[in-house]
Amino acid sequence: MKILIQSATISDPNSSHHQKKRNVLIQNGRIIDIGTKKVTADKVIEADGMILSTGWLDLGTFIGDPGLEYKEDLESASAAAAAGGFTEIVMLPNTVPSVQSKNEVNYITKGNDKRLVQIYPIGAVTLKNAGEELTEMIDLNASGAIAFSDGLKPVWNTDILLKSLQYLQKFDGLLINHPEDIWLNMFGQMNEGKNSTILGLKGMPKIAEDVAVSRDVELLSYSGGRLHFARLSSAKALDIVRAAKKKKLNLTCDIAAYQALLDDSLLDDFDTNYKVNPPLREKADLDAMIAGLKDGTIDILTSGHLPQDTESKVLEFDHADFGMINLQTFASQLAKLSFHVDMDDLLEKVTSAPRKLLKLPVPLIEKDESANLTLFDPTEKWVFTEEANYSKSKNSPWLGKEIVGKAKAVFNNSKYWIDA
Repeated sequence: MKILIQSATISDPNSSHHQKKRNVLIQNGRIIDIGTKKVTADKVIEADGMILSTGWLDLGTFIGDPGLEYKEDLESASAAAAAGGFTEIVMLPNTVPSVQSKNEVNYITKGNDKRLVQIYPIGAVTLKNAGEELTEMIDLNASGAIAFSDGLKPVWNTDILLKSLQYLQKFDGLLINHPEDIWLNMFGQMNEGKNSTILGLKGMPKIAEDVAVSRDVELLSYSGGRLHFARLSSAKALDIVRAAKKKKLNLTCDIAAYQALLDDSLLDDFDTNYKVNPPLREKADLDAMIAGLKDGTIDILTSGHLPQDTESKVLEFDHADFGMINLQTFASQLAKLSFHVDMDDLLEKVTSAPRKLLKLPVPLIEKDESANLTLFDPTEKWVFTEEANYSKSKNSPWLGKEIVGKAKAVFNNSKYWIDA
């Protein structure tokens, strides 16, 4: 079957067609023609005003499979990812059991040859993500673990973190850490500040993130290795990373896209869908996120997708679990961020940057190349309805609301999804 993407604007700095409007013809998983001439096809996607980039990759999707499948399983996550514009997702290790042996890695990866969306597992740094005993990371790497992390939990034990940085150097492995001082954040519900005081909720101070980032940077400077910070949220943490990069440390970081757009004033009506960790911060931190995206301090954008079942969210605020689903609504955040940051720069943070970090092949939009593509309309208005939601969970602040910006099609592994 021949599929023609007609009049899309190409966003791929490595392509000779970058920033040009082109017709792209795809057949059997390959790009068989790119140009301006009219060609025939079995299906035509009218893409004027849309952006065609290499396929998006999400670095750090939570999937509860195995053990927590009622929140999200491999199939539902894949469907939500495709509908959100992602052709590859990197899965956090916080399953039951955690991704701590080759059996869990093989369980996750065995279906990739049949999937549109490729799923890459992160191996756990410590058994049960408890921060106390190291896993066999060399064996996990050999089995296909793409990086190492305790996922939603920080590697809180300083000795464990140091040993991990040293151990991973045996195979140039990547350590991904969620920087958080768990004692400073103990019982915290939202960002510590004026709004937490008004609402009477225990705060999560920014210093809980800042001191963890500072500690990890010092350990990286001492031990060497490769370190990536996941889900940063504070202005000072970004300043620490910025200074560390000037010292040429092998350090990168990401933020969840919503973290640069949403602030803690949204919690005024105690909507638990806005309860996330790290918490939504203040306007000054949002401005710092935008600045970090512009100057390259922030290397990667992620969805921060963390599904929770209804019983975990429809509760009093202080009893509700953290997290929101965001695979399918991520494109709308890219559209909003593009008012502040160049769209090509934003797309680089969800296409080539995460792949280079993970040492994955970077797709190319050229004739005779494999089709690993995302088509994105930054101006389409649509309502994220329950019927349109492919996730097993519903913990989204955008559910039932009109948003702007939508993924229209993805192509990968000789398969495709096209928005009806």
